[in-house]
Amino acid sequence: MVRRAKTTDVPVIQRLVNFYAQKGDLLPRTLQELYERVRDFYVFEQEGQIAGVCSLFIYWADLAEIRSLAVEPEFEGKGIGRAVTEACIAEARDLLIKRVFALTYRTAFFERLGFRVVNKIELPEKIWKDCLKCSKFYHCDEVAVLLDL
Repeated sequence: MVRRAKTTDVPVIQRLVNFYAQKGDLLPRTLQELYERVRDFYVFEQEGQIAGVCSLFIYWADLAEIRSLAVEPEFEGKGIGRAVTEACIAEARDLLIKRVFALTYRTAFFERLGFRVVNKIELPEKIWKDCLKCSKFYHCDEVAVLLDL
């Protein structure tokens, strides 16, 4: 079941996101950051356990980002990542956001959801807000994908 995250979910969200951050797949998040942004998150709960998480970060009136998408390794391939991502996309539509993007190593996943690969230069809001502070800025190997709603 997909639902909005609660403050009690934050330690689990952090553990899951930081598990992938240690592998270099996601940016690490502090507890403070996650508590501040808990309303951005959706979780997939299965039998009382959080199996996946995803957040929608709004940049501007017409632009949002899919962030911190993570699925417990034992639940990968079961549609959980898709479910939480689709919840974020549905919220973006409800908010009348016209474009949703992600930076990813899993391009095919996002393409199956209708995203297309774009040049990161098309996302100056992301570059100026986050990318300049990232240790990978000068050698970023993530792919930018964009969904027009």
